[in-house]
Amino acid sequence: MKLTIIGTGYVGLVTGTCFAEVGHQVICVDKDPEKIKLLLEGGMPIYEPGLDELVRKNVNAGRLQFTTSTGEGVERSDIIFIAVPTPPQPDGSVDLSFIETVSREIASSMTAYKIIVDKSTVPVKTGEKVAETINRYCKAKVDFDVVSNPEFLREGFAVGDFMKPDRVVVGVASQRPVQAMKDVYTPYNAPIVVTDINSAELIKHAANSFLALKISYINAVSVLCELSGANVQEVAAGMGMDTRIGRQFLDASLGFGGSCFPKDLSAFIKISEQLGYEFGLLKEVQKINATQMDRFVKKISETMWVLKGKKLGILGLAFKQNTDDVRMSPAIELCQRLQQEGVILRVHDPRAMDKAKAVLTDVTYVSDMNEVAEGCDALVIATEWPEFKQLDLERARKNLTHPILFDGRNLFNVDEMEKLGFLYKSIGRGQGA
Repeated sequence: MKLTIIGTGYVGLVTGTCFAEVGHQVICVDKDPEKIKLLLEGGMPIYEPGLDELVRKNVNAGRLQFTTSTGEGVERSDIIFIAVPTPPQPDGSVDLSFIETVSREIASSMTAYKIIVDKSTVPVKTGEKVAETINRYCKAKVDFDVVSNPEFLREGFAVGDFMKPDRVVVGVASQRPVQAMKDVYTPYNAPIVVTDINSAELIKHAANSFLALKISYINAVSVLCELSGANVQEVAAGMGMDTRIGRQFLDASLGFGGSCFPKDLSAFIKISEQLGYEFGLLKEVQKINATQMDRFVKKISETMWVLKGKKLGILGLAFKQNTDDVRMSPAIELCQRLQQEGVILRVHDPRAMDKAKAVLTDVTYVSDMNEVAEGCDALVIATEWPEFKQLDLERARKNLTHPILFDGRNLFNVDEMEKLGFLYKSIGRGQGA
């Protein structure tokens, strides 16, 4: 099928590439000429495991193309996917200006029937506004359908998630585009859930907010574990064996971050308020997430006593493993909080240091994780990169002024760290953790 993806960020580029991988003819559009130039030259604007190989493969096969022209994408395709940013605003609502602009551009380029698919995460009733905008600005006055098709991709695992989805949600206002959407997704052998557009839009916010709730729940439980001497990992394992609950998203940590959960949670709260419902449960999820960072900073402060002038090594800057994305990263927030206390930082991340440099200054960036601890008073793990489990702990202990390690991701075994001579502070594993 002939498909156009407008927007080549984490969602758009993965979507277009994975569509091409199963045989569709795909045009990826982006207004940023530097990004398109980079892609045309074989470069990658983001890090996502396995994506660069698939892009090269499908470009070479002639199934994947890149352009800055929305008009070209609309003219040459039957189905147009909108995958542009929907950034948060200060009041928690979503900035839909990119969606509105793209809808106008699509409308002005349409000369025949098209299916316009909203893949960006948007508030409920956005599909109605997209349809109104296209009707208003389509000079040719041709028929079209607007579809909601939310994405459920995890950064760091996006290619696998797309190729083997749990489900595909398709929200429609009529039955006319249903078969075409089924044809798009047939190669993925996934259940296709067809709903009305409003329900499809709500599904994404409801799903992400529920996952954020699970994370905040286990983080709240971790506080009780510290106070009682219990181990949050054992508690989570026991809970997770209940099939009604499941083990995923029950890892105590610094809290959730990234470009999805915080934004979608705030947006869902705002959507609820606009519809006349006070979603207090989700506000508490936000509160727990914020206090989790407060507790971790306090743990460092109480252990180190005076923070001003101390030197700390930070392992991890991305908001999670397997990505270079530092947007709303708990690791970056932790660094900035420590800097406000006068702490000197040495930092390392396997993939995110280049992007971190735009938001985190006055730190020493270290290329080798085993050199971060040199001359530091303590070491902090802020992102759950699997590489950090291979840290040379004996070397770190010798390089540290004091053998103190704060583990914000519970990567190591408490007993083993104590045997190695560390003062080891983790999350939710015994009193003081």
